Amino acid sequence: MGAFARFPARLQEAIVSRLGWTSLRAVQDLAGDAILDGKNCVVLAPTAGGKTEASIFPVLAGLLASPPQSIGALYIAPIKALLNNQEDRLGLYTEMVGLDRFLWHGDIPQNERAKFMREPTELLMTTPESLEVMLVSPKVATPELFADLRYVIIDEIHAMAGTDRGAHLMSVLERLGRFTPHDVQRIGLSATVGNPDAILGWLGGSSKREGVVIDPPKERRSREIGVHLDGTLDELAARAAERARGKKSLFFCQSRAMSEAVADRMRGRGTEVFVHHSSVSLAERQLAEEQFARGRDTSIVCTSTLELGIDVGDLDAVFQANAPSTVSSFLQRMGRTGRRDGTTANTTFFCDDPESVLFAAAIVELARENWVEAVPPQSRCWPALVHQLFAMALQFGGIGRERAWEQLSRVPDFRGIEAAEFDEMLAYMLRRDFLFEAGGLLSLGERAERVYGRRNFMELYAVFSTPQFYRVLTAGGQEIGALEQNFVDELVAEMTSFLLGGRAWLVSSISHADRTVTVTPAPRGKKPTWGGFAPKLIGYEICQRVRRLLEGEGELPYLSDDAAAALAGYRDDFRELLRRGGHAIQLDETAARWWTFAGGRINQTLRHALAAVGGWKIIADNFHLRVEGDGVTHETVAAAIATIEADAFWNDLPIWERIIAALPPYRLSKFQPALPPRFQQEMIGRYLLDLDGTRAFLTGRPGVEGAARLLRAALTRASGAPELEETPRPGAAQPTLPVRFVATAEELAALLEELAREPVIALDVETTLVDRDVCTVQLGTPTYSAIVDALAVGSLEPLAAILEHDGIVKVIHNASFERSVLRRLSLSIVNVFDTLPTSRRLRGRNVDGGHSLAAVCRRELGLVLDKSEQTSDWTRRPLTARQLAYAALDVEVLGALHARFRSEMLV
Repeated sequence: MGAFARFPARLQEAIVSRLGWTSLRAVQDLAGDAILDGKNCVVLAPTAGGKTEASIFPVLAGLLASPPQSIGALYIAPIKALLNNQEDRLGLYTEMVGLDRFLWHGDIPQNERAKFMREPTELLMTTPESLEVMLVSPKVATPELFADLRYVIIDEIHAMAGTDRGAHLMSVLERLGRFTPHDVQRIGLSATVGNPDAILGWLGGSSKREGVVIDPPKERRSREIGVHLDGTLDELAARAAERARGKKSLFFCQSRAMSEAVADRMRGRGTEVFVHHSSVSLAERQLAEEQFARGRDTSIVCTSTLELGIDVGDLDAVFQANAPSTVSSFLQRMGRTGRRDGTTANTTFFCDDPESVLFAAAIVELARENWVEAVPPQSRCWPALVHQLFAMALQFGGIGRERAWEQLSRVPDFRGIEAAEFDEMLAYMLRRDFLFEAGGLLSLGERAERVYGRRNFMELYAVFSTPQFYRVLTAGGQEIGALEQNFVDELVAEMTSFLLGGRAWLVSSISHADRTVTVTPAPRGKKPTWGGFAPKLIGYEICQRVRRLLEGEGELPYLSDDAAAALAGYRDDFRELLRRGGHAIQLDETAARWWTFAGGRINQTLRHALAAVGGWKIIADNFHLRVEGDGVTHETVAAAIATIEADAFWNDLPIWERIIAALPPYRLSKFQPALPPRFQQEMIGRYLLDLDGTRAFLTGRPGVEGAARLLRAALTRASGAPELEETPRPGAAQPTLPVRFVATAEELAALLEELAREPVIALDVETTLVDRDVCTVQLGTPTYSAIVDALAVGSLEPLAAILEHDGIVKVIHNASFERSVLRRLSLSIVNVFDTLPTSRRLRGRNVDGGHSLAAVCRRELGLVLDKSEQTSDWTRRPLTARQLAYAALDVEVLGALHARFRSEMLV
């Protein structure tokens, strides 16, 4: 018996009479049976393949069979536009059987929401962020509204799984589950996903229901693909406008800037052109969608905002500027076409550089081979954990540690986090005033309220922020860069400073109307609050498919003549290199290039690994690594590669400790500052590095211990974790001079008055692991060492009197680091004696042991330095005895090194 026969008579009659259907599609029949049998499921079907009906019909059948007392089912979409697009459709399906639905998101008027809360509908359509608002708001009686919740339908589930938003969604569902006696049935809908079984396991969460993947055989569909190469953006736009004439088309671009540039050049060429991206106002986007749906000779130039299943009517063509970054995006976008009988799904790529031709062809070939990216599972999603801890504290007015952990540990995205690590996070958040504890309850601390509490805690309703950019201008009108909306939201005019273009700036004014921030140079001692951005990383499989294209001989019929010529040129360049076996290493006069075609994250991992082995400067992209430095030959690079292929390298925790400590301080989440440094660095490590993938690439087998354990072990070592003993390591040197701890502005002023009489001062700083915020400044003299508590004294501006005094020598090891972190405070250093280049000059760059401070002290002074505290948590107070000894010893030895080197240089 098929699913249709199991539906209540009212639903059967409505499907036949109101919709005119005579049968269900295969996916609808299979999903209907699974849902009616009470199973969690992931439903896969192409765009416009009937997924919505496959889920909603059996859910309506269940609601008709046993009417709910309040909300019985949730329909969750990742974006408001998709909800708006589905409003009428789901409204029809509920209305035709005597039920109702309500749409809830930020654009819905308050009076309509109030009416809904008085008279709830059976189906609620919303986003994860709006659910958070409902849970946190004291005006919403969530326990009563969700007391009879039975079903959750998640559309476009692949857009959320494996992300911070997905972790947030699963957390919210677990919190909602507390209000209902039902084991809420979970249904995920997706057109493109490479690992549906893993997604099903993630979707199930704490549910005890059986799960099933609904993935019926796909019909073979013809597709029309074209890849063109144009020399300039003007030529690209002209060709696209010609192809768009007389059609309805979507033109996808990979950035807002590209979409604006393409649209500007397409206008006036015979086609009405609209622009659609996240920086365009909601009204303008809606107008574009409405006029596009009614028109014929129109094109919307867009970013990924129109990738998800928003219906803009019958579509004739999809265009793509250059190439998307995933096969999934390509299939999702192409799936917008070919829906009408007699039409064909199609995509035309317009590339303005030859490399994009390679990416486009690789993506098309992988799609032809039925390969799609898998959604990577996660179990240690720190940003969402912080977000949910804040949200629950706000929701309940305070929450106990045990209750918080019991709730959060149910979420799949947090299951890899141990209770001890959760306690470590809480201790850090309490210490940094992100949390406050009283009466056994955790509530938001002063710093959390200051950072996230604006606009009635709007920043806490979402685990992410949709980026919009503000132009940054000097008072004279010079444009110096751009800032994202979520950062601008935290700026305070005349109070906040930030780093841009390598300089610190103070905010003068903010204009939200024209999205500009006016700035002046920041005063000394004012700590900036923002750093840089992260690079775009392409996946391993796409890059490897590019390699196979270069090694191949066959023609690709969808390439234009210019694009085919570009591929042929690349094949001529690479054929011999790639076919000769072994590692593809090229040499030129200044560097070696190792062509891995391994993708961004693996190449970033290889970059750090090779640098640790060879001490070279290495630049990595998605295709290759460029190795520069002394002693770079084919043999030395090959030998270094052999070293990192060995098991010993992958089990050498000190090496990985150094690699992780050297990762750039990217800001990946607005909740990142609330995390202990080692967990922040873990986030960056997981984003930039792929240890398992790199090990498999090098050896064909995964790591002995696995990437997760290796990364965590190295981070634990690098963190100076609390379990480290307070006693010094055997044989390690200890400070011999008195140590003076400076924690007030008055003590700092007295110290600087004394230091002004010293001809030579040793200088060192300790910072946070990720943001490189200054925690302590060490200043050494021949008779004592001073440790300035930068977190306690307030402004460090008084240090300028010493740092910028050209009559006082500042002895530093690797002064570029101190200069970089102090420059963020608008402090500069003059008259520097740098012991690092001095050691290289006197002993030779390639001397045994190298030129780290520990190596130089061992060689020159016969001292063994214990460097284990270098990357410990320097924000905790009080500092440990080992931290104080470490900080004092570093400036004490600098004075001795200066005396030794100066005496040798004067001979």
